Amino acid sequence: MAEQTHVLFVEDDDVIREATQLALERDGFAVTAMPDGLSGLEAFRSRRPDIALLDVMVPGLDGVSLCRRIRDESTVPVIMLSARADSIDVVLGLEAGADDYVTKPFDGAVLVARIRAVLRRFGHASGTDRTSGNDSSVDAGVLTFGELEVDTEGMEVRRSGQPVGLTPTEMRLLLEFSSAPGTVLSRDKLLERVWDYGWGGDTRVVDVHVQRLRTKIGQDRIETVRGFGYKLKA
Repeated sequence: MAEQTHVLFVEDDDVIREATQLALERDGFAVTAMPDGLSGLEAFRSRRPDIALLDVMVPGLDGVSLCRRIRDESTVPVIMLSARADSIDVVLGLEAGADDYVTKPFDGAVLVARIRAVLRRFGHASGTDRTSGNDSSVDAGVLTFGELEVDTEGMEVRRSGQPVGLTPTEMRLLLEFSSAPGTVLSRDKLLERVWDYGWGGDTRVVDVHVQRLRTKIGQDRIETVRGFGYKLKA
Protein backbone atom coordinates (compact mmCIF):
# COMPACT_ATOMS: atom_id res chain seq x y z
CA MET A 1 0.00 0.00 0.00
CA ALA A 2 1.31 3.47 -0.88
CA GLU A 3 2.31 5.63 2.04
CA GLN A 4 -0.24 8.30 2.90
CA THR A 5 0.56 11.95 2.41
CA HIS A 6 0.86 13.54 5.85
CA VAL A 7 -0.82 16.92 6.30
CA LEU A 8 -0.21 19.23 9.27
CA PHE A 9 -3.35 21.32 9.77
CA VAL A 10 -3.27 24.25 12.23
CA GLU A 11 -6.70 25.82 12.89
CA ASP A 12 -8.15 27.18 16.12
CA ASP A 13 -11.84 26.86 15.18
CA ASP A 14 -12.92 23.45 16.50
CA VAL A 15 -15.70 22.95 13.95
CA ILE A 16 -13.55 23.87 10.93
CA ARG A 17 -10.61 21.86 12.22
CA GLU A 18 -12.61 18.67 12.81
CA ALA A 19 -14.67 18.92 9.62
CA THR A 20 -11.62 19.63 7.45
CA GLN A 21 -9.63 16.84 9.06
CA LEU A 22 -12.42 14.36 8.34
CA ALA A 23 -12.73 15.58 4.74
CA LEU A 24 -8.99 15.24 4.13
CA GLU A 25 -8.89 11.80 5.71
CA ARG A 26 -11.74 10.68 3.46
CA ASP A 27 -9.59 11.72 0.51
CA GLY A 28 -6.76 9.50 1.74
CA PHE A 29 -4.58 11.97 3.63
CA ALA A 30 -3.10 11.34 7.07
CA VAL A 31 -3.81 14.47 9.14
CA THR A 32 -2.26 15.91 12.29
CA ALA A 33 -4.57 18.72 13.46
CA MET A 34 -3.45 21.31 16.01
CA PRO A 35 -5.39 24.22 17.57
CA ASP A 36 -2.59 26.79 17.90
CA GLY A 37 0.73 27.82 16.44
CA LEU A 38 3.00 26.60 19.21
CA SER A 39 1.58 23.08 19.20
CA GLY A 40 1.66 23.23 15.40
CA LEU A 41 5.38 24.03 15.45
CA GLU A 42 6.03 21.18 17.87
CA ALA A 43 4.04 18.80 15.66
CA PHE A 44 5.93 19.95 12.59
CA ARG A 45 9.27 19.23 14.23
CA SER A 46 8.25 15.86 15.60
CA ARG A 47 6.10 14.53 12.75
CA ARG A 48 7.76 16.08 9.67
CA PRO A 49 4.61 16.37 7.49
CA ASP A 50 4.60 16.43 3.70
CA ILE A 51 2.60 19.67 3.61
CA ALA A 52 1.35 22.26 6.10
CA LEU A 53 -2.02 24.05 6.10
CA LEU A 54 -1.82 27.07 8.39
CA ASP A 55 -4.65 29.38 9.36
CA VAL A 56 -3.44 32.98 9.55
CA MET A 57 -5.23 33.83 12.81
CA VAL A 58 -4.32 31.18 15.38
CA PRO A 59 -3.34 31.83 19.02
CA GLY A 60 0.07 31.43 20.60
CA LEU A 61 2.05 31.80 17.39
CA ASP A 62 0.12 33.22 14.45
CA GLY A 63 0.11 31.44 11.11
CA VAL A 64 2.45 33.89 9.39
CA SER A 65 5.04 33.59 12.17
CA LEU A 66 4.66 29.82 12.15
CA CYS A 67 5.21 29.79 8.40
CA ARG A 68 8.45 31.75 8.87
CA ARG A 69 9.64 29.29 11.52
CA ILE A 70 8.86 26.34 9.25
CA ARG A 71 10.57 27.99 6.29
CA ASP A 72 13.70 28.59 8.38
CA GLU A 73 13.95 24.83 8.88
CA SER A 74 12.42 23.25 5.78
CA THR A 75 11.24 23.67 2.20
CA VAL A 76 8.07 21.64 2.92
CA PRO A 77 5.14 23.17 1.00
CA VAL A 78 2.92 25.56 2.96
CA ILE A 79 -0.63 26.71 2.15
CA MET A 80 -2.04 29.58 4.19
CA LEU A 81 -5.74 29.73 5.09
CA SER A 82 -7.37 33.09 5.66
CA ALA A 83 -10.93 34.08 6.54
CA ARG A 84 -10.51 37.18 4.41
CA ALA A 85 -9.24 37.78 0.90
CA ASP A 86 -7.38 40.67 2.51
CA SER A 87 -4.30 41.90 0.67
CA ILE A 88 -2.31 42.23 3.88
CA ASP A 89 -3.06 38.66 4.98
CA VAL A 90 -2.27 37.26 1.56
CA VAL A 91 0.95 39.18 1.00
CA LEU A 92 2.26 38.62 4.53
CA GLY A 93 1.68 34.89 4.22
CA LEU A 94 3.37 34.67 0.84
CA GLU A 95 6.28 36.86 1.92
CA ALA A 96 6.76 34.58 4.93
CA GLY A 97 7.41 31.73 2.52
CA ALA A 98 3.99 30.22 1.83
CA ASP A 99 3.56 28.64 -1.58
CA ASP A 100 -0.16 29.30 -1.96
CA TYR A 101 -3.22 30.42 -0.01
CA VAL A 102 -6.91 29.53 0.20
CA THR A 103 -9.64 31.85 1.41
CA LYS A 104 -12.20 30.61 3.96
CA PRO A 105 -14.91 29.46 3.74
CA PHE A 106 -13.55 26.98 1.22
CA ASP A 107 -15.03 24.03 -0.57
CA GLY A 108 -13.41 20.76 0.49
CA ALA A 109 -12.87 19.65 -3.10
CA VAL A 110 -11.14 22.93 -3.93
CA LEU A 111 -8.81 22.60 -0.92
CA VAL A 112 -7.91 19.03 -1.90
CA ALA A 113 -7.26 20.14 -5.49
CA ARG A 114 -4.94 22.91 -4.30
CA ILE A 115 -3.09 20.53 -1.97
CA ARG A 116 -2.58 18.03 -4.78
CA ALA A 117 -1.46 20.78 -7.17
CA VAL A 118 1.19 21.94 -4.69
CA LEU A 119 2.37 18.38 -4.07
CA ARG A 120 2.59 17.71 -7.82
CA ARG A 121 4.84 20.63 -8.47
CA PHE A 122 7.01 19.85 -5.45
CA GLY A 123 7.49 16.34 -6.80
CA HIS A 124 8.19 17.43 -10.36
CA ALA A 125 10.55 20.42 -10.18
CA SER A 126 12.38 19.27 -13.27
CA GLY A 127 13.79 21.13 -16.21
CA THR A 128 13.27 20.83 -19.94
CA ASP A 129 15.45 21.49 -22.95
CA ARG A 130 16.73 25.06 -22.77
CA THR A 131 17.88 27.62 -25.26
CA SER A 132 20.32 30.45 -24.72
CA GLY A 133 20.97 33.95 -25.93
CA ASN A 134 23.15 37.01 -25.23
CA ASP A 135 25.34 36.26 -22.18
CA SER A 136 23.54 33.00 -21.37
CA SER A 137 25.04 29.59 -22.11
CA VAL A 138 24.33 25.89 -21.55
CA ASP A 139 26.91 23.36 -20.37
CA ALA A 140 25.77 19.83 -19.39
CA GLY A 141 22.48 21.03 -17.97
CA VAL A 142 23.91 24.20 -16.43
CA LEU A 143 22.44 27.46 -17.69
CA THR A 144 24.52 30.61 -17.22
CA PHE A 145 23.08 34.12 -17.19
CA GLY A 146 25.90 36.47 -16.28
CA GLU A 147 26.79 35.68 -12.65
CA LEU A 148 23.78 33.37 -12.30
CA GLU A 149 24.13 29.60 -12.86
CA VAL A 150 21.12 27.28 -12.96
CA ASP A 151 21.81 23.54 -12.80
CA THR A 152 18.65 22.04 -14.28
CA GLU A 153 19.71 18.47 -13.54
CA GLY A 154 21.02 18.89 -10.01
CA MET A 155 18.33 21.46 -9.18
CA GLU A 156 20.91 23.89 -7.80
CA VAL A 157 21.44 27.61 -8.30
CA ARG A 158 24.62 29.61 -7.80
CA ARG A 159 25.15 33.34 -7.89
CA SER A 160 28.74 34.52 -8.31
CA GLY A 161 29.77 30.98 -7.41
CA GLN A 162 27.83 30.92 -4.16
CA PRO A 163 24.86 28.56 -3.66
CA VAL A 164 21.41 30.14 -3.57
CA GLY A 165 18.73 28.46 -1.47
CA LEU A 166 15.39 28.34 -3.30
CA THR A 167 12.13 26.71 -2.33
CA PRO A 168 10.73 24.23 -4.89
CA THR A 169 8.18 26.82 -6.02
CA GLU A 170 10.90 29.43 -6.52
CA MET A 171 12.98 26.85 -8.40
CA ARG A 172 10.10 26.03 -10.74
CA LEU A 173 9.53 29.74 -11.32
CA LEU A 174 13.20 30.27 -12.17
CA LEU A 175 13.18 27.25 -14.50
CA GLU A 176 10.24 28.74 -16.41
CA PHE A 177 12.11 32.02 -16.85
CA SER A 178 15.39 30.36 -17.75
CA SER A 179 13.72 28.11 -20.34
CA ALA A 180 12.99 31.21 -22.43
CA PRO A 181 15.34 34.05 -21.48
CA GLY A 182 14.25 37.38 -22.88
CA THR A 183 10.70 36.14 -23.48
CA VAL A 184 7.88 37.84 -21.59
CA LEU A 185 5.80 35.41 -19.52
CA SER A 186 2.40 36.64 -18.39
CA ARG A 187 1.21 36.19 -14.82
CA ASP A 188 -1.60 33.90 -16.03
CA LYS A 189 0.89 31.74 -17.92
CA LEU A 190 3.11 31.48 -14.84
CA LEU A 191 0.10 30.55 -12.69
CA GLU A 192 -0.70 27.79 -15.14
CA ARG A 193 2.84 26.44 -15.49
CA VAL A 194 4.21 26.88 -11.97
CA TRP A 195 1.12 26.66 -9.77
CA ASP A 196 -0.77 24.17 -11.95
CA TYR A 197 -3.82 26.41 -12.03
CA GLY A 198 -6.22 25.25 -14.71
CA TRP A 199 -8.44 28.17 -13.77
CA GLY A 200 -7.98 31.83 -12.97
CA GLY A 201 -5.86 32.44 -9.89
CA ASP A 202 -4.71 35.39 -7.82
CA THR A 203 -1.77 36.99 -9.61
CA ARG A 204 -0.49 38.36 -6.29
CA VAL A 205 0.91 34.87 -5.75
CA VAL A 206 3.11 35.39 -8.80
CA ASP A 207 4.13 38.94 -7.89
CA VAL A 208 5.26 38.05 -4.38
CA HIS A 209 7.18 34.98 -5.53
CA VAL A 210 8.91 36.99 -8.26
CA GLN A 211 9.95 39.55 -5.65
CA ARG A 212 11.24 36.80 -3.35
CA LEU A 213 13.18 35.30 -6.25
CA ARG A 214 14.66 38.68 -7.15
CA THR A 215 16.06 39.13 -3.64
CA LYS A 216 17.94 35.86 -4.07
CA ILE A 217 19.21 36.00 -7.66
CA GLY A 218 19.50 39.77 -8.12
CA GLN A 219 16.89 42.49 -8.34
CA ASP A 220 17.79 43.40 -11.93
CA ARG A 221 17.82 39.83 -13.30
CA ILE A 222 14.03 39.60 -13.70
CA GLU A 223 12.48 42.54 -15.53
CA THR A 224 8.89 43.73 -15.19
CA VAL A 225 7.23 44.41 -18.53
CA ARG A 226 4.37 46.67 -17.51
CA GLY A 227 0.99 45.42 -18.62
CA PHE A 228 2.35 42.07 -19.85
CA GLY A 229 4.34 40.19 -17.21
CA TYR A 230 7.97 39.36 -16.47
CA LYS A 231 11.06 38.20 -18.32
CA LEU A 232 14.52 36.96 -17.40
CA LYS A 233 17.26 39.21 -18.72
CA ALA A 234 19.41 36.98 -20.89
